[in-house]
Amino acid sequence: MRKIRVLLADDHRIFLEGLKGLLEPEYDLVGTVEDGRALVKEAERLCPDVIVADISMPLLNGIEAVRQIKKSDHRIKVVFLTMHPDVSFAALAFEVGASGYVIKRSASRELVTAINDAMMGKTYVTPEIAGELIQSYKKAQPGENVFYQKLTGRQKEVLQLIAEGHSAKEIADILCISVRTVERHKYNMMQELNLKTTADLVKYAIKQGIAFI
Repeated sequence: MRKIRVLLADDHRIFLEGLKGLLEPEYDLVGTVEDGRALVKEAERLCPDVIVADISMPLLNGIEAVRQIKKSDHRIKVVFLTMHPDVSFAALAFEVGASGYVIKRSASRELVTAINDAMMGKTYVTPEIAGELIQSYKKAQPGENVFYQKLTGRQKEVLQLIAEGHSAKEIADILCISVRTVERHKYNMMQELNLKTTADLVKYAIKQGIAFI
């Protein structure tokens, strides 16, 4: 019987090695990556059955990486493995199509179950936040998470890179666009969000979970 093919994404190399040790006996680990942009590329190249990804990653956070991956191939299952025991992050994870949400400190107990559930078409939520997540959905008001509706995918990419301290030229090189386009995105975001400075943009990115510093 063919083993489930798993792609791992986390920007902490030591943690990645630990994950490999945990999962190799049961799964076919097809690759590991350490940033969100590499995750998008390798997901397209390797076509794994399941991606196990962190949320907090450089260049492109896990939420936005998975949003892009799901547009290209909705069949790939995703389990987020993160240090964030926050229902707002979990809600975003499921909004972009995740099948599981596991807290890192519970990985040894829950990750295999979450992966197997994902492959069976089920959803796994770590028990630590499951009850709170359900309550948050019941209380959710129309218009919440409006920042995701206001910004385009490209704007979110530019915003994360600004928050990480990259210059306009570095951002242009990473995204293969012109410096002028980067500056235009920056200006449009500040206008849309009624923000005055780059520091305001960075604060906004961190507060809204677009960037994780």
